[in-house]
Amino acid sequence: MTRTLDTTELSDLLSHLTRPTALAELGVLAGCLVLAWALARLVRGRVAAVDSIWLGDHVIDGVLFPVLALALAYCARLLLAGALPIAVFRVAIPILLSLVVIRLAVRVLSVTFPNAPVVRIIERTVSWVAWLAVALWITGVLPLLMEAMDEIRWKVGGAQITLLSAVEGTLTAGLVMVVALWISAAIEKQLLRGTGDNLSLRKIAANLVRSLLLFIGLLLALSAVGIDLTALSVLGGALGVGLGFGLQKIAANYVSGFVILAERSLRIGDMVRIDSFEGRVSDIRTRYTVIRALSGREAIVPNEMLITQRVENLSLADLKISLNTTVQVAYGTDVRALQAKVVEVVKGVRRVLEQPSPSCLLAEFAADGMNLNIGFWIADPENGQGGVRSEVNLAVLDLFEREGIEIPFPQRVMRHVGPDPAAAGPVGGS
Repeated sequence: MTRTLDTTELSDLLSHLTRPTALAELGVLAGCLVLAWALARLVRGRVAAVDSIWLGDHVIDGVLFPVLALALAYCARLLLAGALPIAVFRVAIPILLSLVVIRLAVRVLSVTFPNAPVVRIIERTVSWVAWLAVALWITGVLPLLMEAMDEIRWKVGGAQITLLSAVEGTLTAGLVMVVALWISAAIEKQLLRGTGDNLSLRKIAANLVRSLLLFIGLLLALSAVGIDLTALSVLGGALGVGLGFGLQKIAANYVSGFVILAERSLRIGDMVRIDSFEGRVSDIRTRYTVIRALSGREAIVPNEMLITQRVENLSLADLKISLNTTVQVAYGTDVRALQAKVVEVVKGVRRVLEQPSPSCLLAEFAADGMNLNIGFWIADPENGQGGVRSEVNLAVLDLFEREGIEIPFPQRVMRHVGPDPAAAGPVGGS
């Protein structure tokens, strides 16, 4: 039997909203909102609110404020139920409930997926659905719409599914996934708090926790929609075949990511060189690793490449690395006395370590002079190598100018082969 829209309840609501008692309800509601704002501000002042889902960037854009406002408004409605005809709170409580849903979904998604364009689209979609549901509920159309949706049925396998159950299951699935993301974001934030050598282990723990919670949330969501979980065995077999063929590379990258994090062969902050690209590891994801060069360029390297190819880690066991530069002096220079002076000068260069001590070695006898190989160590390769090498070269150049050391220019001996023009005599003489 199909129900018809009863306008009596809506007329009574509009009538009560025009009575003087509605002003009293508005005053109580305003007091609830002010009290909720004050409590949220008090909590925000005592707790660090960096990327907080509860507190948000400001007082009113977190989840805590609408939750407190909803709880206070509901308690006020219970207290006023016997003293005043309830009208304002019948409208305010559904609005506050929809605000809680919107704030929860938006804050969880923005913290879990920062700077993602899809978050803005989801925010608008959730807002439109929530406000539309509130409008239908207040006008009394929502019960009629739910009854009509319950009459639309279809058969899937051996089960009867209605449009109402499908919509309710979808909303429940969305709520379950949001809660799963919320819990995983909170756990990940606690695991990644602070810095240290075990950052990579905490990163892999955070990835595992998020994957596990999302998997559990997905199962609960599918169950809420009404999908038989025993049918997933067929899907699992098909997924295994897909991983064996088309998704082999993707699966290898995911497995390699967990291997890298578990073995700690690469850590966030390490200076590495892959092929001809050198930079610092800024992030290790489950599928790829982000390497940022000193010039600002970023390389996204698949994790499988880091496992199967040679990777030079400049800071795996020790941050100190050795650099060298070459200079040539003229033959006849007192090299033994010059070596000690070069070492002392290089020690005074900023960023050059005193231990291990710099060195100055006679490398070879070249065609134009003697080559000196100057070696030194630095402990901060992430700040670049060209700058410190330039400072060492300038310091050595200043030393040579003070000591009068000659840096030879290339010299070549030219030999002319042929008769001597002077011995040939004048041409055409008589």
